[in-house]
Amino acid sequence: MHKILKKTIKYGAAVLLTLIAVILTGIGYLYLSADMMTPQFASTPETDRVIRKDSLRQYGGNYLRHSESGLWELKVSGPAYERGKAIGQLTSDLLYFQEKVFVDQIKEIVPSESYLKFLRFFIVLFNRNLGKNVPEEYRDEIYGISLSCTHEYDFIGTPYERQLNYHSAHDLGHAMQDYMLVGCSSFACWGENSADSSLIIGRNFDFYMGDAFARNKLVSFYQPENGYRFASVGWAGMTGVLSGMNETGLTVTINAAKSDLPAASATPISILTREILQYASTIEEAYAIARKRKTFVSESILVGSAKDGRAAIIEKSPEKIALFTGNGQQIICTNHYQSETFGHDKRNLENIETSDSPYRFARLQELLKENAPIDAPKAASILRNRKGVGEAELGLANEMAINQFIAHHSVIFQPEKKRMWVSTAPWQCGKYVAYDLNRIFSDSIDFNHEIYTENLTVPADSFLQQQEYQQLMTYKRLAPVLRKQIKKKERLDEQTLHAFQHALQAFWTSPKRPDNKTHHYRQAPGKNGTKSRLCRCSLTRLKKPLAYKGKICHNIIRICLQKKGFHMDYLYCMPDLNNTRENCEKIHNILARMSDKYKLNIVPEPVKAKYFGGLDYYKKYRIYKEIREIGGNSAEAYLQADEKEMILSVCKNQQEQELMKSCIYAYCYPAQMVLKSFNDRDKKK
Repeated sequence: MHKILKKTIKYGAAVLLTLIAVILTGIGYLYLSADMMTPQFASTPETDRVIRKDSLRQYGGNYLRHSESGLWELKVSGPAYERGKAIGQLTSDLLYFQEKVFVDQIKEIVPSESYLKFLRFFIVLFNRNLGKNVPEEYRDEIYGISLSCTHEYDFIGTPYERQLNYHSAHDLGHAMQDYMLVGCSSFACWGENSADSSLIIGRNFDFYMGDAFARNKLVSFYQPENGYRFASVGWAGMTGVLSGMNETGLTVTINAAKSDLPAASATPISILTREILQYASTIEEAYAIARKRKTFVSESILVGSAKDGRAAIIEKSPEKIALFTGNGQQIICTNHYQSETFGHDKRNLENIETSDSPYRFARLQELLKENAPIDAPKAASILRNRKGVGEAELGLANEMAINQFIAHHSVIFQPEKKRMWVSTAPWQCGKYVAYDLNRIFSDSIDFNHEIYTENLTVPADSFLQQQEYQQLMTYKRLAPVLRKQIKKKERLDEQTLHAFQHALQAFWTSPKRPDNKTHHYRQAPGKNGTKSRLCRCSLTRLKKPLAYKGKICHNIIRICLQKKGFHMDYLYCMPDLNNTRENCEKIHNILARMSDKYKLNIVPEPVKAKYFGGLDYYKKYRIYKEIREIGGNSAEAYLQADEKEMILSVCKNQQEQELMKSCIYAYCYPAQMVLKSFNDRDKKK
């Protein structure tokens, strides 16, 4: 028996080691055989050099100028490699800045060098076939650009490999983060919904990698050797298209949809839309190009066409594709699918159920109806709107708003007139400058002077003159500082805390309309008139909290209030373990009524999956109120009479009262938790 056991262990270990060796060998083979299909071009003596004169740079017949609007304007022409080389030479400093900001952001998210090395290893494995999925023309252009890139980040990959990989960053990032950084909104109107009956399109590109990442917006005008001339908005090094229009009046914009984590790379969405913009002139041609390319994330591509006089949405996932044309003379696109093809798609239904996309969709419907017929100034006003359905006050930077104050850029198109308006900083609040593509692509354009059409400019948002804007900027400036200090457990100075707390008065606000579908928990007035708003979440359904960096904000405010002498003990409430989704939602709404009636700050939090099997409708609640044990005796097992009365007073019927009585309650102190109840039940500490 003993010999049999020894043999079993021996052979089992041998099999296990063999299996591990095979796996490691396979991974090693995949890593070493990764081929980004680096183009091969013979080096030739440099005949052109960059000529700089004031805000203008010239390289051969290619130009880059820094407009007084703050936008960078690039015009390039010729074969792919030559275009890329010219772009690299003209934008070398912008390429370095953009890459530094991006890498610094990654380092902030992943501060460990060992994890960064693993991330590089993972990216090489994941994108091992990326080169095959990018057309040769665009690989050549990217290679030409990479010749001007720094070698400072070669630990990530060669300049070419890095630039190619960056084109999949948008796709991979929104798949892994469930597009927390992406929340685009767009629309198109024509016929009676348009001021001059021609097609007009508006879009916000809400891709946030920090304000510095959006500092150098680049408007590029391409005259390629093959295909149509076109304009696109992005940043240095981005040869793909995020928002653009070609000389035939075809436009493309992209909106992320919910995606499963991909198993391997395919064609990046921005490369697909580049191909559409360069080679399509109608919606059908655009759809044909989209069908032949496999992508690795889900995306909605809003395509407008001057030839068709309308717009449509290409809804594409790794497995399926659909063309959604809608009804009537307008179409709206946020971050969920609308076609019958995706009508029963599990991920899309989950997205509709749990995200803010349907809310923004409803708000766009409302704004388009109120402002019809739409022209460029009205389109800009809609894209800047920061309120909710029914003019509800959402507070600043709310994910449910059209304007979330995170937009990399915002664009308005008039395809039939070949006009496009591009927003200037900050976000979509600066002026929109207009470009006439007929003029830009003519031989008469002089890049020594401003090339935008000044008399078509849409003025900056008046919000920039308001106190709320200053408070928003204070918040954005101080929040990263406070997060770092909290992480390092450093002492926070009183002046900074006071400035931050004052800024929050505008940043966190909540609608007071009881009939509105979305309510918000709020911070009650405290000592010295403090009215800081806190975390928000939808109460009609138990969705994820919509507060921007809500947990970190809560920690910051907690420290602020502690320093001001506030009591941070709280009453804890959680539904009974056996409650259904319906009952949990009822409890959620009862506590919302209590928050409104008694001006209490009530913060919902997710419950650990190990206790509830990952059910998303279970929440626990922190009810911030003064805790007073009777006679200082923490051994009392019941809630106090005024607490019971407060809870029961907002219940509408006996059923709701019984539901609240069944909840688990506790007094939470810094060092202990004491369970409480309505009824005679054993107390636990």
